Amino acid sequence: MTPDLDRSFGNLTPEFMLDALDAAGLYGDGRMLQLNSYENRVLQLHLEDGRIAVAKFYRPGRWTDAQILEEHLFALELAAAEVPVAAPWTLADIKGQLKLSGSPATLAHFGDQRFAVTPRQGGRAPELDDPEVLTWIGRLLARLHLVGRQRPFEHRLSWVGAEPGQIARDWLLDNKTLPIEVANAWESVVNACLNRIQAAFDAIPDLQLLRLHGDCHPGNILWTPDHGPHFVDLDDAVTGPAVQDLWMLLSGDALATRQQLACVLEGYETVAKFDRRELKLIEPLRTLRMIHHSAWLAKRWGDPAFPLAFPWFGTPNYWHDQVAKLNEQLEAMRPADEVVLDNFKDDDIAFDEGFK
Repeated sequence: MTPDLDRSFGNLTPEFMLDALDAAGLYGDGRMLQLNSYENRVLQLHLEDGRIAVAKFYRPGRWTDAQILEEHLFALELAAAEVPVAAPWTLADIKGQLKLSGSPATLAHFGDQRFAVTPRQGGRAPELDDPEVLTWIGRLLARLHLVGRQRPFEHRLSWVGAEPGQIARDWLLDNKTLPIEVANAWESVVNACLNRIQAAFDAIPDLQLLRLHGDCHPGNILWTPDHGPHFVDLDDAVTGPAVQDLWMLLSGDALATRQQLACVLEGYETVAKFDRRELKLIEPLRTLRMIHHSAWLAKRWGDPAFPLAFPWFGTPNYWHDQVAKLNEQLEAMRPADEVVLDNFKDDDIAFDEGFK
């Protein structure tokens, strides 16, 4: 893969970021640290007034202003409901160099870059092998979802049905990202997967959709011993079913995931109702994420940070491996009646052979 060089952050030097924060009256004391983020550029800054700020400079072209402001409003609503999340600060144009957006003004334009600022909230990765930790996270997610149900997103993406996967598939094929020798096999299995994803959603009538964190994997949750878990940010907030925020907390074999899920639901259902029909969407949502992840990497390949972080992406071996994994997902998404029918046939054959 040899895409054009992505210059989205070409002018985003430390001096530029400090000038942007100075324009908002946020003056650093000289201590700053660039934090890990593939999608955005994030700077931790110690301020002269003693506060520690985290400034996020959004990747140009990824979100519209309206989408970012919906993320901010959701975070502010969560904070008002005492759900622990790093909510954005209201910004001021101290030097007449910023264009501010939002009510309150939480998004600033400085030159051709956009940024928001939140307080630093430290912590460590949660210990997901501890049942009490999982139960606590379940309660936290239920509280987030109670706020998420209060109003819909108008501008954020919808993570429902096969459409997100169709968009990812079409982008990859239109941009001729896949090697010729594997393109047909990949397209075939993806199409079959998308059909089963849509069928799984269609099989749940009156599926309730709400505002979600959207990317609730362990790396986006921080834990403190005294206060428990809190969310880092809501950069990937979407509309979707509640189970989207639960399944990425599960790992290991079937027994381990069942035990983890039981702990998460124990906590969740002490705070809010959970429609257990949504558990049938876990494998479809996992498959959707796999397809989307391939497209995300391909779209970002012109960013010099991505080939360094994901050197295995885009090779023939990568795509052959994706075909194999998607075939496994296709099997995992088989409708229950097909599985029952197959089991019946196997037992019937065994009975016939024994009788003879």
